[in-house]
Amino acid sequence: MTQQPFTSAALRGAVDLSGLGARPAPSGGQPPAGGQAGASPSGQEGGVPGRRGALVHATDATFESVVNASLTTPLVLVLWTPQVPESLQHLRELAQAARDQQGRFQVVGVDLGANPGVMQALTPILQQVFGQVSALPVVMGLLGGQPMPFYLGLQPMGQVQQLLEKFLEAAVTNAITGRVDVSGDAGDDATAAGEEPQDEGELPPLHQEAYDAIDRGDWAAAVDAYERALAQDPGDEMARLGLGQVKLLERTSHLDLVAVRAAAAERPDDVQAQIEAADLDLVGGHVEDGFLRLVDTVRRTSGADRDRARTHLIELFDVIGSHDPRVAKGRQALMSALF
Repeated sequence: MTQQPFTSAALRGAVDLSGLGARPAPSGGQPPAGGQAGASPSGQEGGVPGRRGALVHATDATFESVVNASLTTPLVLVLWTPQVPESLQHLRELAQAARDQQGRFQVVGVDLGANPGVMQALTPILQQVFGQVSALPVVMGLLGGQPMPFYLGLQPMGQVQQLLEKFLEAAVTNAITGRVDVSGDAGDDATAAGEEPQDEGELPPLHQEAYDAIDRGDWAAAVDAYERALAQDPGDEMARLGLGQVKLLERTSHLDLVAVRAAAAERPDDVQAQIEAADLDLVGGHVEDGFLRLVDTVRRTSGADRDRARTHLIELFDVIGSHDPRVAKGRQALMSALF
């Protein structure tokens, strides 16, 4: 197989993958109308929901959560196969690069032989950029739900590092700066060549239950699992953040993005309209926009309306997490608006 050189198209998104792998709404529920209600709003720590580490593995069934995670965290997608052992080795090299970058991006591996649906969905964009998929691995970025084809076949890691730097610059420009926790990563999958890697790490049972519920769009079951985890351990920070994020997804799942944005623009002093728009801002990865929207609402309103906007903004701070610099900036702006 011949190598595919880097091209000027390597940092160009071309198609929307937001519907890839979509599942039916849970029984008795309604499908999301906002178009992005399945996104993970996590800020400083992100990546594929429920999966830590530099390298995770996705399937046809779970790829929707991968696309959603790219709304807040830069992802590098690697399509590989055990029949091409060097593609597995390159996957590991990219995972090490993610560790070296302290989790500024996450690597997602997909075994093409076991998951043909992912390749089928990505083929149109790959054909636009490369003409023909003539080598493995196929490596591409995912940023804000958009695929960014990088290269086919093996490439020198020196050139790959340069490409990754450009990719991360694009992520910062688009305010997609979530990180994944790579502390405790072994530095190697400890998987024999030719063997399919296994998912890294195990979640606590209630966290896994919540993740499985999120993956099938059952927000109520995810809320219940996180609440039970917090009942067992009130200091479980991951459960607290997860609960806030799932509640955000639950209350935005029925919203129409266009209608909500129109209402917010027409009624700047309508606290409910601004709250709904801010929620969708966070779900879509526009964290600072959501914070600023509610800060402005606090500034414009008074009495009960002002207190409601302030309280909701503080709840959104908790959804993102206190260690995220955008939260610190938002708190400063709120203090300025209040005093």
